[in-house]
Amino acid sequence: MTVHSSRQRRKDARPQELLEAALALFVEKGFAATRSEEVAQRAGVSKGTLYLYYPSKEELLKAVVQSTLAVEVAEGARLLDEHQGTATEALLGPLVDWWIRVYNSPASGVFKLLLTEMCNFPELAEFYAQEVLEPGMGVMARLLLQGVERGEFRPMDVEMAVHSIAMPFVMMCVHKHSLGACGFKDIQPEVFMRAHMQLLLSGFQGLLPPGGGHVAGNKAT
Repeated sequence: MTVHSSRQRRKDARPQELLEAALALFVEKGFAATRSEEVAQRAGVSKGTLYLYYPSKEELLKAVVQSTLAVEVAEGARLLDEHQGTATEALLGPLVDWWIRVYNSPASGVFKLLLTEMCNFPELAEFYAQEVLEPGMGVMARLLLQGVERGEFRPMDVEMAVHSIAMPFVMMCVHKHSLGACGFKDIQPEVFMRAHMQLLLSGFQGLLPPGGGHVAGNKAT
């Protein structure tokens, strides 16, 4: 391998190295408390090199969210949209598997980061809503509506049901990077996530009215 090709490979890897360093520091110290030079130092580059790729700390955070959680959400949406089985099977299989994968990946730290920092940075909150929240909630809503339309689930308030699915999983990720990082014993994430989904399904599959439910807008009644 030539010196030139080795340098090129190193240069090509820099954006990812910077994003990994930024995510680790943002989760450890918080976005506001992390200085750009600390990110550069952890990534092994100069501050000028960092600004060459990401002109501001806000742009760096957006890139972190885009390259981690937004990518995971897009992949989860693809898997659920391509699922050929029932909505029940999708909830117990691909959806829970996706949440477990996110929990075990660096992307789980983004939840803690954003939940603690978003109020101070409205533009970042809007970016998170567009890139992560709306696509993620949308694919779960479609799955639940499909279940109601097919007679698998009873009529329900889909928006509230989506929150019931997502919020405990998000809090598991936050716990991992807060109390869990301080040595507190963590709940077995996979066991909890599957038990939680089974509990929700017992409600979703409650007694159906004669003839099933009628779906209207975002609320199945």
